[in-house]
Amino acid sequence: MKIKSPEFIELLGSFFSEYMPYSAGLRKNTIISYKHAFRLLMEYLYSEKGIAASSIVFKQLDYGTINAFLLWLESERKCSIATRNIRFAALSSFAAYAQNRNLDAATVFMNSVKKIPVKKHALKPRIVFSLEEVAILLRLPDCKTAIGMRNHVLLSLMYASGARAQEICDLTVRDVQFQNDMTKLTITGKGGKMRRINIAQPCGKLLKEYLARKKIQNELDRHIFSSQTHEHMTTSCIGEIFKKYIKLAKELNPSLFREPRYSPHTMRHATATHMLEAGIPLMAIKNFLGHRSVLTTERYSELSQSTVNRHIIEWNQRWFPMVESDAPENESDNKLPDFLRLK
Repeated sequence: MKIKSPEFIELLGSFFSEYMPYSAGLRKNTIISYKHAFRLLMEYLYSEKGIAASSIVFKQLDYGTINAFLLWLESERKCSIATRNIRFAALSSFAAYAQNRNLDAATVFMNSVKKIPVKKHALKPRIVFSLEEVAILLRLPDCKTAIGMRNHVLLSLMYASGARAQEICDLTVRDVQFQNDMTKLTITGKGGKMRRINIAQPCGKLLKEYLARKKIQNELDRHIFSSQTHEHMTTSCIGEIFKKYIKLAKELNPSLFREPRYSPHTMRHATATHMLEAGIPLMAIKNFLGHRSVLTTERYSELSQSTVNRHIIEWNQRWFPMVESDAPENESDNKLPDFLRLK
């Protein structure tokens, strides 16, 4: 008797519960992003074609359906091209996984995905803080309070290290080494890739004082930054910290902080841009930031020029004044499988 090969839902379940976290070792944020993609696909199939999540089979995922889904993301969900490509990457990854486990059933899906190109889009200049804006932000927290001191050290460390918000959240006491006049950080980046960097001594001294003040310098497994409710701070908490100080900075400095919105990643962009403007080689910046490809780092060359252009425009204007979410779940017949819940 021939053993039945696993179908769509069964394979998708193992993709999320086994392959992504264990075989591929992907981070939680990546898994959540991929789950969003398939939740949207199931929403599309149900709302546009009447196909419930539990009834999806591979033969329904032909070229026309996948292409229509991507167009639906842009037209109905108002997703940007970048977000559309992220959702498409999730489908492509699962298609390759599924074909290796059920060749006959998944071939239609895989062939459909191969026919659809990644959509090109114009890269917007990255938003960065100027040196003056960074200095202002670092002065805003009230270091007389425990929360203010934490926020001051957190902002300072983000700029000194150029680390991503998640990397800052994951830092433990074990990841910091104080050696003579040097402070080294061991940072775990995307895909579990680790890098060791030196940070500026003033920030290192500040960090050492902070750990001593919290009395956790010998608790190696303790996270360096905690929220008021959790020992392990989340990226959303860092986002709120940035939001708080950006709002205050705009109120106190109306001539600066002119962008409509900033995120914690803006600090990473600022670090990279200021390193480049200081004459540090691209490869050194690449390794410091943990980029997989130097092509990512090269984008800061363009960004640096755009920063120069912005300053020139501001200078001209000063001296020659004449002269731009996912909807909540609804109870319906389209019941999503448990493994797609966003935990």
